Amino acid sequence: MNKIKWGIIGCGDVTELKSGPAFNKVPNSELIAVMRRDAAKAQDYAARHNVPKWYSNADELINDADVNAIYIATPPSSHAEYCFAAIKAGKPVYVEKPMSMNAAEASAMSIVAKEKDVKLVVAHYRREQPIFKKIKQLIDEKVIGDIRFVKMEFLRKSLKINVENEPVWRVDPAISGGGLFHDLAPHQLDLMHYFFGEIEHINGFAKNQACLYDATDIVTGNIIFRSGVIFNGLWCFTVPENEEKDICEIIGSEGKMTFSIFENNTITITRSGKVEMLPFESIQHVQQPMISKVVEYFLGKNYNPCTSDDGVTVMSMLDAFTVSQK
Repeated sequence: MNKIKWGIIGCGDVTELKSGPAFNKVPNSELIAVMRRDAAKAQDYAARHNVPKWYSNADELINDADVNAIYIATPPSSHAEYCFAAIKAGKPVYVEKPMSMNAAEASAMSIVAKEKDVKLVVAHYRREQPIFKKIKQLIDEKVIGDIRFVKMEFLRKSLKINVENEPVWRVDPAISGGGLFHDLAPHQLDLMHYFFGEIEHINGFAKNQACLYDATDIVTGNIIFRSGVIFNGLWCFTVPENEEKDICEIIGSEGKMTFSIFENNTITITRSGKVEMLPFESIQHVQQPMISKVVEYFLGKNYNPCTSDDGVTVMSMLDAFTVSQK
């Protein structure tokens, strides 16, 4: 295999700009087929993105002889099903976050992939973006000394429900595994795992305070990493609009780094009373750096940029933080 010919299962909003176009912009990579249960939407996506083939049945795409790698971009409730089907067909898988509905399901996916010797990558794509790779470098180089603790706050106003007065799938635990915490926190928690390594102890609390839908809307969690770093995070999805916040502070023995996960592209470093700003350019297709690494891995030219074990770890973190709500 000298070129990755992708098939996408679930060509929804996330694939329009964040990921889909990048499959044709990465060397040795081509998007040749898409699938969506709504045939008209699948055909429309294929036409707009110049994709040669479209399907309304996932098995047909998976078993297309021209497709040699699968990107699963459906809601989490079907990740495991499609992952197992792709593995059975012997085709490597790139699966969206959250990896699954829970850690047990993620572990099953990981075990089957290893047993069948099929490559599996989880789309925690921020770890390959330049800003977060730089933060990792600064930590490793001890630019702010030995890391003591991390504070993270992610606050958002209430999610609007659709015109039928029903919540969107992201806040339906039967489809998403949880609420907006499960949709967004995997990015943040994977970065903490990427930065600080293995976990020694973890706990958390979660509650549905506003009862706007069935899912948790406030979560708090604490982690002690084996490295000694302590993490504390707070997520709330029912604050007033003027109280929205996306901030992460890493405090070391000689200073601190401040940045956001979603909102801007600047690292602020404070040391000895001096402030340094490190700006980064925006990325048009935010998954492109990760997809480039995935293609190299599938072609046997590089390491796995985010393993199934990494995905299981993040799912375990989500479970630990929200166990009080279950």
